[in-house]
Amino acid sequence: MLDLRRRQFLMLLGGAAAAWPIAARAQQPARIPRLGVLLFSTPTADPQMETARRALRDLSYVEGRNLALEYRYAEGRPERLPDLAADLVRIQPDLVFAIGGDVTPAAVKATQTIPIVFTSSADPVRLGFVASLARPGRNATGVTFLLDELASKRLEILKQAAPRISRVGFLWNPNHPDNELPEAERAAATLGVELKPFAVRGQTDFDPAFVAATQARIDALYVVTSRLTLQNLGRIVNFAADVH
Repeated sequence: MLDLRRRQFLMLLGGAAAAWPIAARAQQPARIPRLGVLLFSTPTADPQMETARRALRDLSYVEGRNLALEYRYAEGRPERLPDLAADLVRIQPDLVFAIGGDVTPAAVKATQTIPIVFTSSADPVRLGFVASLARPGRNATGVTFLLDELASKRLEILKQAAPRISRVGFLWNPNHPDNELPEAERAAATLGVELKPFAVRGQTDFDPAFVAATQARIDALYVVTSRLTLQNLGRIVNFAADVH
């Protein structure tokens, strides 16, 4: 079952690891389980990898000792992901760990038989990773950090912290499937706040969005988390500092 909490994600990944030795003993007693890892960046740059390694070590699985990790990483080039996923599937790991809602589609398309554990901040149902949150079905499961109710709660907290705000910029990536915009719009109407959406789909969209936000005379900026906005967090913070 899909869950929304990091702690239970670690339990899910660790539980999958704990099941490997049982199958290994039944087939090849000396066989070391292999975990295939598909990454957008690199094994050293992705912070979730250290979290995963720590969870595995807690279960007595140590890379190079009783666990083999097979990495395939795109080094920030998403167009490489389909080929990397296919190459990972060819070596037949016991499990594929896909980090990110933009990485998981490549893994899901590459295999319908090898178990996949994923993390995603987008909606895994809308993306087609699983049939539903309650019953994933198929060969993929994992966690989503998406929680629609947080959109309204963030606006409520923002309004409490700065009661005088009336126009809030909403910086988001339409290519990142989530429900934050409609949820935030409903909350804005209740709070008496005007929401001004500004879409960014790539690196070159930020400066035009900042210009539009300045012209709209926004009082605050709501930033929807995605890999794109996280990669440009410094630019976003600098813009907010310059405006106010």
